[in-house]
Amino acid sequence: MAHIVSSWAHAGSVLTVHRWITVIGGLLLACVAVLVLCLQFGATSVNIGSVVPAIMHLFRGDLAGSPSPETAETIMVQIRFPRVLMGFLVGGSLAAVGVTLQALLRNPLADPYVLGVSSGSALGVSLAILFGIGSTFLLFPLLPLFGFAGGLLALILIYRLAQSKSRLPIHSLLLAGVILNAILTAFIMFITSIMEPNRSAGLMAWLMGSLTAPGYPALGIFSLYVLFVLAVLMHKAQLLNVLTLGEETARSLGVETEGVKKHLFALTALLTGAIVSVSGMIGFVGMVVPHAVRLLIGSDHRLLLPASALVGGMFLALADTIARTIMAPAEIPVGIVTALVGGPFFLYLLLWRKDRML
Repeated sequence: MAHIVSSWAHAGSVLTVHRWITVIGGLLLACVAVLVLCLQFGATSVNIGSVVPAIMHLFRGDLAGSPSPETAETIMVQIRFPRVLMGFLVGGSLAAVGVTLQALLRNPLADPYVLGVSSGSALGVSLAILFGIGSTFLLFPLLPLFGFAGGLLALILIYRLAQSKSRLPIHSLLLAGVILNAILTAFIMFITSIMEPNRSAGLMAWLMGSLTAPGYPALGIFSLYVLFVLAVLMHKAQLLNVLTLGEETARSLGVETEGVKKHLFALTALLTGAIVSVSGMIGFVGMVVPHAVRLLIGSDHRLLLPASALVGGMFLALADTIARTIMAPAEIPVGIVTALVGGPFFLYLLLWRKDRML
């Protein structure tokens, strides 16, 4: 038990209720500030004084009586606010998935993009689009299911390839993920090559990571979906703490490690499928954010998981704001922005780990 406490006290102090409230409360205030900041910028700049009235109109439900579409308030409520909120939800989800996978694999390089889960989800959604599924409103909810199925199948395949004598070597899992990622990406490229040019261009833009302003009903459904999975992951935070100590230690403490890992892998595939279906493949958020947050607040997942979700949401909201303003009125895929930030950080982690092993 002393070993568990000392491990949870990484990077400073044992988690207390006061510390949890302080960190999460501070991050929530930062989220509000980032939300207001992101709402100001876009192809049309909006004065900060217009942000609060626009949001008040939204929550009062009098959008139908709002002025003409040219007004700043309508731009805020109909386009910018749902897009910023979608970016926040996607970024938070990616960071939460990254935290979970890094705990399961005990490796800071793990995330759904690197392991090939995102590619599996993207292939599932691409096949659905190729066959016309999701082209109508009634069939739209099937896209996340195809994304989940593709991500789960990719994760099962990676798991089977890496598994050896009922164990799951971490280096084998990462290698299998990288190889499968390349194969699945080739299949996705094949699908885009046989599509009509217009549909192919749209699919390619989506695959590079793209956030568009969703309707409020779709945003509400996605929000409930994300919050449900995040709540389940938060419920498993204690188990993640134990699993980071190693499988032998976890088993000695009464944890059925293989069953827990399968359950958590399925949850990460479920959330990744939903993310990819609405935003395409946005890489490195699930790796960069958890690692950075872990360095600042420690590795207790009761705090690390919600903190990473909040920071991931802020990070992607800011990245999307840069993507839609840096070349306004044109937009660049948000996946390019996250890759430019995450790629160098990924190399830094590789070099840092190499130096530690020397």
